[in-house]
Amino acid sequence: MDVNCSECGKNILFDENRGLLVCQECGLVHSEKHIDQGPEWRAFDADQKKKRTRTGAPMTYMIHDKGLSTMIDWKNKDIFGKEISAKIRGQIYRLRKWQSRIRVSDATERNLTFALSELDRMASNLDLQKNLRECSAKIYRDAVGAHLIRGRSIEGVAAASLYAACRMYKVPRTLNEIAEVARVDKKEIGRSFRFISRELELNLNPTKALDFLTRFISELDLSTDCQKTAKKIIHMAELRGLTSGRGPTGLCAAAIYTASILTQERRTQRRIAKVSQVTEVTVRNRFSELIENLDLGISLKKK
Repeated sequence: MDVNCSECGKNILFDENRGLLVCQECGLVHSEKHIDQGPEWRAFDADQKKKRTRTGAPMTYMIHDKGLSTMIDWKNKDIFGKEISAKIRGQIYRLRKWQSRIRVSDATERNLTFALSELDRMASNLDLQKNLRECSAKIYRDAVGAHLIRGRSIEGVAAASLYAACRMYKVPRTLNEIAEVARVDKKEIGRSFRFISRELELNLNPTKALDFLTRFISELDLSTDCQKTAKKIIHMAELRGLTSGRGPTGLCAAAIYTASILTQERRTQRRIAKVSQVTEVTVRNRFSELIENLDLGISLKKK
């Protein structure tokens, strides 16, 4: 527990066997007959814990009914793992069919079912974590609740919700990357993102070059020293106002290219441009601006 003992200032521990709150240092009893909020059973391994627990899966925004409805498994086995007899297999099949129909009862639920499956597919392709997927599903649900979907494609708003969640969690994913896994183009995703972020008042901060640095460094297989050097270059560029009106990915790519030269781990402009999804011309232009405005000890002739 986070509470400290009033006598010695050390941490207080909960004694499960006696229901006491006791100081681990001086032994002072702070509370008796403390209520144990845990289960009444004990488990000695993961299998026992899984078998004895009586709660279902946690609530999730990634399922249209939040995972609170009954699920009938498609395996023809009972709760004990035994095969279901052929006599009642047809009855179970009909139950499954009606259950799947009942779970999606109206147009809103059909909308959510399709959109959330699209969100899960795109997030899986981009290898995004579970909490970010939940956030994107919550944003999409809020958009549905505010009647923002009408007149827009479900795929576009779903992709925009995923992009908004990436911005919210500071996970570096560009619109181009979202468009690659979505079934709509970049322009539609951008329009939908601007619309829902304004209507839902998401108040998202603009992406910065530093947000992409770690991922680009990892994909280019560069060292920690190169990453630190690139980070310093980006900070210097921000202080000189070189980031204003410049795309964050292009500036990050140029900073990495400059740092790779300084640390003698040089990577080609073509390879850096491919990883950062910008053109080689953009990398060259941003690199020239950094060399001209910052004292880095590199001349344009040596590039």
